Amino acid sequence: MNRRYNKTRKTTTMGLLFALAMVLSFVEGTIVPFFGLPPGVKLGLSNIVVMYCMVYLGGGSAFQLALLKGFFGFLTRGATGGFLATMGGVFSVAVMFVLQKLFGDKVNYYTLSVFGALFHNVGQLVGVSFIFGSAFAMGYFPALAISAIPMGLVTGAILKVVIPALKRLG
Repeated sequence: MNRRYNKTRKTTTMGLLFALAMVLSFVEGTIVPFFGLPPGVKLGLSNIVVMYCMVYLGGGSAFQLALLKGFFGFLTRGATGGFLATMGGVFSVAVMFVLQKLFGDKVNYYTLSVFGALFHNVGQLVGVSFIFGSAFAMGYFPALAISAIPMGLVTGAILKVVIPALKRLG
């Protein structure tokens, strides 16, 4: 009975986290145009949920959530949008997973968030390069890398502030 309860609880928690990530993605899509950010630069609000998932539920759950977000991108933005969302999400989770394995509890939210943002951009640029059959898109990396640092710091700070509420989900 206890194992079933844990499995049900995890499934329910993942469903809630996915729903929260989708709401944050939608909210971000409505407010980002007001900031006048360059193409491809986003706050990454839904990635706050992925970072929480990584830290408190583990890498496997974070990868699942990244794949679900990619599928949502496919449904809402088409095949290219879904592919790029998946590439970014998988690269982001992979680097956060490696950082957690290497440094354990010593890695903080800011570090996870900045590296997650950087590698989310790398993943998307690799995806664009694959689509176009050229690495020309990688020339946009410096602009995205410069934006990933402050955006990663903002999402890391938000996670740190809201973590008490998110902990109640798990």
